[in-house]
Amino acid sequence: MQFIEFLKSVFLGIVEGITEWLPISSTGHMIVVNDLMGTDTGFFGSQLYLYVIQLGAILAIATLYFKKLNPFSPSKTVKEKKDTWQMWFKVIIACIPAAVIGLLLNDFMDTFSTPNVVGAMLIIYGIAFIFIEKRHKKPTVTSMEGMSYKTAILIGLFQVLSIVPGTSRSGATILGAMLVGTSRGIAAEFSFFLAIPVMVGVSFLKIVTNDYIMTAPEWGLLLTGMVTAYIVSMASVKFLVNYVRNHDFKVFGWYRIVLGIIVIAFGAIKMILGA
Repeated sequence: MQFIEFLKSVFLGIVEGITEWLPISSTGHMIVVNDLMGTDTGFFGSQLYLYVIQLGAILAIATLYFKKLNPFSPSKTVKEKKDTWQMWFKVIIACIPAAVIGLLLNDFMDTFSTPNVVGAMLIIYGIAFIFIEKRHKKPTVTSMEGMSYKTAILIGLFQVLSIVPGTSRSGATILGAMLVGTSRGIAAEFSFFLAIPVMVGVSFLKIVTNDYIMTAPEWGLLLTGMVTAYIVSMASVKFLVNYVRNHDFKVFGWYRIVLGIIVIAFGAIKMILGA
């Protein structure tokens, strides 16, 4: 039985690693997968597991972009170190809206983790991706150094939208970044960096505010999911970075619409069977 639980955590880690960085909502996928595995009401379906497993994905970003994120790198020039510090200031400023509103609405927004809400957000933002891509103009921001603090704050305001389950944090920030004039590559990269303080903060918040007491085996399952998410995220991030060099985000918009319909259908089926 414990081996089966181990395999479930590995599978969820794979799902987390793939969907956390692509703008397709890790929450929506976790709902579908947990429903299929029948674990939506157990430890794997708990807010604690679903949020803390994200730390594995965050470590992947820290690994892949360590040099770019490190202002103390001895191989960097004085100017490069200054640019790195400025990038971090932009990230921190952009995270303030989500941090404040997230703290205020943390428990309240958890009540919206329902199939209908998640499915609706998947569909709405899927349509938004298709609509915005069709009208996407030549970007004015093509480098992290060329991004102003005003642009960073505007992207941070879009990130606030991700507190609604099913929105996708990366989806909201990428859409917002494109709307304010950044290139697809910079939009994706800045979204990665924004995730570090936000997701670490949310995971910590879930740990300290959750009254669920994990057993030793459950700690092992959580660690398994995190390690798996870390490994898979490495590949997922590399894929997205390479993909956006020559493609747009419309395919993710269509994917979100299909997934949203599936999530809502799952919720309806469960309600009918439960009745």
